[in-house]
Amino acid sequence: MGKKSTNDKKSESTLDNDSKFSGVNGQPKIKKKEYEAEIFKLQVELVKLQEWVKATNARIVILFEGRDAAGKGGIIKRIMERVSPRIFRLAALPSPTERQKTQLHAQRYVELLPAGGEIVIFDRSWYNRAGVEYVMGFCTKQDHRQFLRDIPTFEGFLVSQGIVLLKYWLEVSKKEQHKRFLARIKDPSKRWKLSPMDLESHRRWYDYSRARDAMLAATDTAASPWYIVPSDDKKRARLNCMAHILSSIPYEEIPYMPPKLPPRQRRKGYVEPKQSHRTVPRLW
Repeated sequence: MGKKSTNDKKSESTLDNDSKFSGVNGQPKIKKKEYEAEIFKLQVELVKLQEWVKATNARIVILFEGRDAAGKGGIIKRIMERVSPRIFRLAALPSPTERQKTQLHAQRYVELLPAGGEIVIFDRSWYNRAGVEYVMGFCTKQDHRQFLRDIPTFEGFLVSQGIVLLKYWLEVSKKEQHKRFLARIKDPSKRWKLSPMDLESHRRWYDYSRARDAMLAATDTAASPWYIVPSDDKKRARLNCMAHILSSIPYEEIPYMPPKLPPRQRRKGYVEPKQSHRTVPRLW
């Protein structure tokens, strides 16, 4: 399969199905069976992308930004579900150490950039400076202005070096974010997702809106554009974003040669010992 047929297949999966998957307002829910079938098609294409990246030594960076509870983790989980973590690497950095605070802002991200044959997914990125750091006062206004001024040059350099850079902003509505925060409070399995910073982001909705607007205005460039993913409908957001990633990279399917399983070696007198180790209790 060549580039054309691969891209055609991607489009058939989701992008050309606008009446079914695009938008969120007033549209019926996607049935689970249909959604899982579409996700699986896209994941198969991601495996093909993975083989192409490995064969061609391509370098790809995909970064996800958005408000808290916008759905970044869900999209990343679906992308990573069936691919190799040795090729698709996830970068989700904690708060900087005291030493890192004295470094160049992008320094700790640069060392995580991909080598040949790798795809790095940033679950939040150097754009922390444009969002949480600025809104919460973890950087100065001068730091913020300097970041917005300099980052297009930094990203232009990455692109000029042959790195494919895809930037996604997940856009969740005020009503939907509120609903998701309440769900995290009520569900014992989701409470770990709700941090004091999340609560503060709920309060400072419009501060974050202004920070987002300034970031998009300053850093949406021809070399490294932003792509907005409406994420009130999580299923549609995942399908549309994954399909867009695949359509944005000119990969080709690498021919697969099925290996032949070698025969088992001869036992040569080996006797399986009786197991005396502890066994997990059979509850089901």
